[in-house]
Amino acid sequence: MKPTVAVALTGASGMPYGLRLVETLIRAEARVYLLYSQAAHVVAKQELDIALPPRASDAERMFGERYSAKRGQLRVFGREDWFAPVASGSNPADAMVICPCTVGTLAAVAAGLSDNLIERAADVTLKEGRKLILVPRETPFSALHLENMLKLARAGAVILPANPGFYHRPKRVEDLVDFIVARILDHLGVEHDLMPRWGEER
Repeated sequence: MKPTVAVALTGASGMPYGLRLVETLIRAEARVYLLYSQAAHVVAKQELDIALPPRASDAERMFGERYSAKRGQLRVFGREDWFAPVASGSNPADAMVICPCTVGTLAAVAAGLSDNLIERAADVTLKEGRKLILVPRETPFSALHLENMLKLARAGAVILPANPGFYHRPKRVEDLVDFIVARILDHLGVEHDLMPRWGEER
């Protein structure tokens, strides 16, 4: 069975990573629950000139058409939609990815806060023993950032900073984006062909 993956977009720089992840998950026939913060609206407009619809139903229609999602394959939930499946341990997603992840969101998750649906979904993912991947895009990291990452890693989360490699000889910005998305998909166990693997012939 294809996995159900919750993807949360927050206000860190790196929106191309998050939307490319959604695109590749849809293409891989996974089911996607999409969540995004208020600050994500600003970043999407600044980095990609995309206006994220404020209403979940409008966003679901827009992204469904954009990525050719099948009926029911992509669902979008508002930041305070407490009836969303991801808000309860009785119906969690198979995995959750916060990409890009602000260090503020990372700190909130590390502290076990649940002030909005993204934080609650991450808390549910951890407590239910499902895979939680956080993709921070910040530099440099302060001691507080690092301590929060260590706390989350010890709790079972995967900290996957948006630090692309160069051994695949990227020619475009999109190649760098795909490097990170490929690593996320690997951790989710989702097959892809975004880039050659180390040791494979080019």
